[in-house]
Amino acid sequence: MRTQVAVIGSGAGGAVVAYTLAAAGLEVLLIEEGANLNLDHCSPFSLAEMTSKYRHGGVSAAFGKPKIQYVEGRCLGGGTEINSGLYHRTPPELLAKWQALYEVEAIALPDLEPHFQFGEQAVSVSYLPGQPPAASLKLKAGAEAMGWECLEVPRWFKYDSHQVGRKQSMTETLIPMAIAQGAVLLTDTWVQSLKYLDQLWQIQARQRSQTLTITAETVFVCGGAIQTPALLQRSGITKNVGRSLQMHPTVKITARFQEEVNDQQMGVAVHQVKEFLPRFNFGCSISSRAYLGLAMNDHPAYAWEVDQFWQRMAIYYAAIGSEATGRGNVLSLPGFRDPLVKYQLDQSGLKVLAEALTKLSELLLAAGAVALYPSITGSDRLTKTSDLANLPQILPSHLTNLITVHLFSSCPMGENRRLCATDSFGKVFDTKNLYISDASLLCTALGVNPQGTIMAIARRNALKFLGKL
Repeated sequence: MRTQVAVIGSGAGGAVVAYTLAAAGLEVLLIEEGANLNLDHCSPFSLAEMTSKYRHGGVSAAFGKPKIQYVEGRCLGGGTEINSGLYHRTPPELLAKWQALYEVEAIALPDLEPHFQFGEQAVSVSYLPGQPPAASLKLKAGAEAMGWECLEVPRWFKYDSHQVGRKQSMTETLIPMAIAQGAVLLTDTWVQSLKYLDQLWQIQARQRSQTLTITAETVFVCGGAIQTPALLQRSGITKNVGRSLQMHPTVKITARFQEEVNDQQMGVAVHQVKEFLPRFNFGCSISSRAYLGLAMNDHPAYAWEVDQFWQRMAIYYAAIGSEATGRGNVLSLPGFRDPLVKYQLDQSGLKVLAEALTKLSELLLAAGAVALYPSITGSDRLTKTSDLANLPQILPSHLTNLITVHLFSSCPMGENRRLCATDSFGKVFDTKNLYISDASLLCTALGVNPQGTIMAIARRNALKFLGKL
């Protein structure tokens, strides 16, 4: 099999690249490790979705003290099929930092403005037309009671005349657009390695039990902050690859209220508390019955409450922002399909999260919560403000259960070759016709949901490749 351009990975980065290049008349092959499963394949945020669309059912872990559970999409459309759909542009202070420290060119807000606009139009970024979920309004009410800044975050959703929304993931938008422009789709195909030979890239892959060799003039690797460095390392490309992983370490609290705040159709809450950025921020997490059951594993004596009170319960989070206080690495191991991921959150990070946990607890009690269950194994439940004195000032690394859904920076871009794996536009240093276009390029943690940034930079880089920037 031969193609002009191979795009490996079909998430926010890969789908934008595939569409942009196909629309310019290039022959594009879009390769995805996971299956072609549309949004209607299963209920969102269900156990069926976790087993069919998440890598390892959503239980991958970055090893360290404490371990941090992370999630990756493994299906056509990647993480856009399973995420919450909340949208932010890149904070301008981060763009200035990337420009100064990493020497990234053409990264100021005016440079990215047309690419943000393209993404916002493509995925129908909009505010909720009706009433936000009750659990989301609890976050807003608590923030107002504390005098803290809280805002409604827009989402990539399209709404019908009855205000019923549908998430505009990549399988709903950019992937069909790319196919309409002539891109060819190859799913259930895991790329093992890349080799440059006779002016062509040789892509060794497996499609189920079949071995494939694909040749391409140009390759864009868009597998995300874990899979992209793993593939490059398996291919012998290692300089500044996988050595600088960053993330948003996140601690959670399950809150129970006197009144109902949850139902089967609740979906995603839309409010976030930004009072303490860039150090940390708060939001309301996915709170389906299955997710509540998982969250209450830290408090087995009260796990029965999910069966009896789940409609009065919701999960909230506090996440470290762009001032990351830890760093990790991705290491491909011979003989293993999955890489080893490590991340060490230092004591200052555990202290920041402890402070964030306390403030989030204050907010939820102010919003009317009658019981709080932090994601610290064996910790006491909290029912009144005086109980907050029992929370640790530094989270215990052996008992705290942290998660993240945002991974970055494992192959940072820029002209500073001491720090970066690619140039400012994603071309891998010291290679021919090899590019990266996904979250691994982002130089630091963002402090906000990353899909808007990924899409904007992917389009910018694709247009640079075409000579149309």
